[in-house]
Amino acid sequence: MTMLVAYAALSMTAQVSRPAIPRDAALEAKIEKTLSKMTLDEKIGQMLELNLDVMGKMTVENDGVKRTWKLNETMLDTLISKWRLGSILNAPATRAASVSQWQEWIRLIQKKSMKYIGIPDIYGLDHNHGVTYTQDGTLFPQPINIAASFNTELARTGAEITAYESRASNCPWVYNPVVDLGRDPRWPRIWESFGEDALVNTRMVEAEIKGYQGDDPNHLGPYHVATCTKHYFAYGAPWTGKDRTPVYLSPQMLREKYFEPFKAAALAGSLTMMVNSGSVNGVPLHASYEYLTQWLKEDLQWDGMLVTDWADINNLFTRERVAKDKKDAIRIAINAGIDMSMDPYSVDFCVLLKELVEEGKVPMTRIDDAVRRILRVKYRLNLFDQPNTGGKGYEKFGSDEFAAKALAAAEESEVLLKNVGGLLPLAKGKKILLTGPNANQMRCLNGGWSYTWQGSKAEDLSEKYNTIYEALCNKFGKENIILEQGVTYNEEGAYDKEHKPQIDKAVAAASGADIIIACIGENSYTETPGNLSDLWLSANQSNLVKELAKTGKPIVLILNEGRPRLIADIEPLAKAVVNILLPGNYGGDALANLLAGDANFSGKMPYTYPREINSLNTYDYKVSEEVGTMSGAYNYDAKVSLQWPFGYGMSYTTYEYSNLRVDKNRFTAADVLTVRVDVKNTGSSAGKESVLLYSSDLVASIVPDNRRLRDFTKIELLPGETKTVTFRLPAKSLAFVGADCKWILEEGDFTLKIGNQTINVTCSETKKWDTPNI
Repeated sequence: MTMLVAYAALSMTAQVSRPAIPRDAALEAKIEKTLSKMTLDEKIGQMLELNLDVMGKMTVENDGVKRTWKLNETMLDTLISKWRLGSILNAPATRAASVSQWQEWIRLIQKKSMKYIGIPDIYGLDHNHGVTYTQDGTLFPQPINIAASFNTELARTGAEITAYESRASNCPWVYNPVVDLGRDPRWPRIWESFGEDALVNTRMVEAEIKGYQGDDPNHLGPYHVATCTKHYFAYGAPWTGKDRTPVYLSPQMLREKYFEPFKAAALAGSLTMMVNSGSVNGVPLHASYEYLTQWLKEDLQWDGMLVTDWADINNLFTRERVAKDKKDAIRIAINAGIDMSMDPYSVDFCVLLKELVEEGKVPMTRIDDAVRRILRVKYRLNLFDQPNTGGKGYEKFGSDEFAAKALAAAEESEVLLKNVGGLLPLAKGKKILLTGPNANQMRCLNGGWSYTWQGSKAEDLSEKYNTIYEALCNKFGKENIILEQGVTYNEEGAYDKEHKPQIDKAVAAASGADIIIACIGENSYTETPGNLSDLWLSANQSNLVKELAKTGKPIVLILNEGRPRLIADIEPLAKAVVNILLPGNYGGDALANLLAGDANFSGKMPYTYPREINSLNTYDYKVSEEVGTMSGAYNYDAKVSLQWPFGYGMSYTTYEYSNLRVDKNRFTAADVLTVRVDVKNTGSSAGKESVLLYSSDLVASIVPDNRRLRDFTKIELLPGETKTVTFRLPAKSLAFVGADCKWILEEGDFTLKIGNQTINVTCSETKKWDTPNI
């Protein structure tokens, strides 16, 4: 029997008593020396970030088809020499460029920055699941898949490789990780986060920051990048489900769940953060001194830099209407705590901010603080001494070694949800009808932020990778795969547009097949273009499955989607269901390996999959949300209905949990509980199992959550093998934010649960904290 120990995320419970990132006196002295030599114009210029597109234009080649973006060196020279720019971002026309192009452009930017300002530029890209905007690099599964793996090592490794390949492209700053809790299935960016749970997001962001930045946030080497954790905070909870619309959440929910991953990111050393575009309880985040300065910078003693999202200072007057004009909006945002304005197409920010300083409406102390934070990131990246990276020493870019890591991540992240009669793994030699709109397209596997912003019109950049169809042909033989999609996407329209269906062709093709694999879900999207008005799977896709079911052939549903589309009407028609989410360039290969039994399923659901539109909920719902029939005059039924729960996932083997025990039956807030459980592989296949530790507060002064995930780890077991998993659980992590908005651990009983095992423990005395974080 093997002993394994997992440690609860101490950042979830650690009271902040020292700077989030240790102070480096020598580095701070450099910052002060540079700051002391800067003029007001130079300081304000450092606070502006422009889009690269304003410094060049797209040209059409002689063939009239090929389009090439050309950098206008004169324009670049003017912008840097006159406006003293601190940062430039984005890919031209939001389309991936080659490593050599990035090297050429960023080296020129750095040359001019050092010539005219003596301060290097910090270039930023949305490298969200690998090097999004660099051709031929490695794309990993999207963050929602990494969450489904429940394997923090995959998060760290993917971030480390992405950092390496970003620096090969001469890019030192990535707008990642994303820890917007994905708790509303309607929201179009769920797949960019690590799902609905605060602890999963916390553990994953800590792992990714370590991978991106290395072990020392004060001294990043040439193979690491600065992180920009986003979108601070509560961005993923719009009341309407539509992107960038208002959020309404209780103060308890904000502090206890939505703030936690960002707190963890700050304490893990994230060098920068990007701010939520919208408002929370009527207050735009870009205008909130409380959230930006008090909660983040002061309470956590975080000395990193805050950058706006795309043109979001403008939105304070154009959309949110809390400012009368752009100048007023700049005043509000900078005084609230914004350090850098992503104002992509205009230098008005510099003119207006200088006026505000001269008028005394923005104090010079605030300007100096913002510029210190910007300079600090640049010094921590060693950009002053080494403004460029790439070339020799980066030979692993796009390597087979990195591809193998992406494939392994995809295999661990795809989730088996149903397998009636052991239909999977598929028997050899069977004829397979492959159908559905997601069967033969790389765009669907990758999702948004894949070579282009929306992931669309980029098939030419992913040609060397395998669609599901190509992967199944390679695995089972092309002679055994019949491709008849029945429903296809209209690539000239919005993400949800489909061509006129040809379901009859798919039904006819089924006569020659033994098994039907229906690849359904969504095309790629992100942000506002991904908004929807109906969470049900498209009628065409549902009708395709219903008609194919009439053939009597067994159906395997492959769900390839960024959010859970409702399928309660067709799920009963399938013998097996696999949710592959958005597994990236190697997702088709991973699926083929899993369907063939050459790899074993180990993924678990990172969010709750709803059954109906009126039952959108999360696993940690309040206990009073689930009430049975009320006796007497009223028939009141409020049962939580769901398709599959958070944390659910099947395997080709089976696991047995036993002997759950804890070293203390009674505890106080100062204690650490040692929780152990034995896990045995009782099947015939080797497998990996995510072990999840939950707690339930049985009685509390406010309505308690049904349960909360408190820790998790992943283990690998051979057939017949048993391992003991040990969790160290700080008792104060069982605290909650009370009605008075203070953290409290109350006297009373708790239930701890792992698998099918439960044990009760008791808190012997109440503890309330006066500090905002514990």
